[in-house]
Amino acid sequence: MKDENRIPVIIGTGQLVDRNATIERYLEPLEMLTRTAQSAAEDAGAGPKLLQELDTIALVGIVGWHPQNAPRLLGEKLGAHPAKEFTTGTGGQMGVSLTNLVASRIVEGESALALVGGSNNLKVLMQAIGEKVRLPWVRGGQGQAELVDGDEAGTNELEEEYGMKMPPDVYPLFENALRAKLGLNIEAHRKRMGDLFARFTRVAVNNPYAWFPLERSSAELTKVTDTNRMISWPYTKYLNAILNTEQAASLLVCSVAKARSLGIPESKWVYWWGGAKSQEKAWWTSERPDFAACPAMQDTMTSTLANAGVDVSEIDHIDFYSCFPVAVEMACEVLGLDIADPRGFTVTGGLPYAGGPASAYTLHSLATMVGRLRDNPGDKGLVTGNGWYLTKHSAAVLSSAPKTGALPGSRLLDKLPSADMPTAPIAVADAPTGEGVIETYTVAYGRDGKPDRGIVLGRTTGGQRFLANTPGDPSMLEEFVLQERVGQTGRLRHQDGMLVFELG
Repeated sequence: MKDENRIPVIIGTGQLVDRNATIERYLEPLEMLTRTAQSAAEDAGAGPKLLQELDTIALVGIVGWHPQNAPRLLGEKLGAHPAKEFTTGTGGQMGVSLTNLVASRIVEGESALALVGGSNNLKVLMQAIGEKVRLPWVRGGQGQAELVDGDEAGTNELEEEYGMKMPPDVYPLFENALRAKLGLNIEAHRKRMGDLFARFTRVAVNNPYAWFPLERSSAELTKVTDTNRMISWPYTKYLNAILNTEQAASLLVCSVAKARSLGIPESKWVYWWGGAKSQEKAWWTSERPDFAACPAMQDTMTSTLANAGVDVSEIDHIDFYSCFPVAVEMACEVLGLDIADPRGFTVTGGLPYAGGPASAYTLHSLATMVGRLRDNPGDKGLVTGNGWYLTKHSAAVLSSAPKTGALPGSRLLDKLPSADMPTAPIAVADAPTGEGVIETYTVAYGRDGKPDRGIVLGRTTGGQRFLANTPGDPSMLEEFVLQERVGQTGRLRHQDGMLVFELG
């Protein structure tokens, strides 16, 4: 019989959404974390005294909040004195990574009861920045929490110089490369994206914690209008993760033995069956060997399912990280799933509709998945995370049934799929000249709805990787997005210290 001190279960979850927050009335991060932790304790059926027994507090890093030790501040609010404190940098994979970490520590006998939490407070923060108001968020906290998964920048200076500054500038590059690889024409691809995310909105409308609980049709999501302008081609506003939200979520993870000692009913238990994490060897987007592939995501998915001892066909509920359509499409490619799979790919409604990008979204997907699994005894769920630009990956399998066989784990397999894939970075050439072939591209649009910058990644005829802008003429850019450009040839020239690509 397995040692119940080493079997991890999620026993409680708490979520919070504050759609009406303003700089005059808001909940600061510490208060949101406190409330969701208390909600998680209530959900477990044990009440707030449970929180005093925490031996671990792990918090996803919160944009704009920079206390010395956030877990210590939260512990003081909860009356807890944990022996271990963790925090993270930026990355959408962090919530799953932290949950895998605390679950693995339980398996290893290093923890019995842990709290994982995070919040997103960008609506109020951005209002404050716009009005030049300093928010009096609590600072401080003695000691230093251990940093998990690093906090590296997601773009380099060269990429930013050419306009690859933010996720809406970068993800379309993967989207367009994948469309070309799949052989879809532009109209078929537009409908495919709309159909995919229309299904997400139908889930969001029934999620009480969704930022936009509103159902939209495929056409509404993809048609350019005054309220749905093009951001970076082919993504309209409604296909982008919603950035400025006020949301928080927390999970309580403990051993089966601890759950029994606390008197938590077994109907509340959701078992952690295993997980994994990895990151792309080609860290910078501009250096990816293949913009239509994601080797580290494949490693993560394959290892997670192997650690859980299941095939993807045995998964009943799925929540893929969904900042943009390509994140979901790439996960389908990696797992060999039809994009119209009847299981669907979200339990929350996804990042553009349920909200909460930053780094804590997956805590909402995990919390919602726990509820889904409790309602369906014996079912299994897969939750994934994605940091930066399809760069950092995490995944976990949960179930309302105990795992048979070996204890769960979170190691990458010794033999990984990426071993048979190109993974090494392709350095961007300093001053390439001559002809070049487009590997992928996008066009960024201004708030006036007009195109203002074309971004092209490709190879010279000599095989060098180049990063360039197109000429900035709006009429040329409008023409540029009307047909497939991947594989087309043009000429490279230098102008004012920048590389410019012009179709031949």
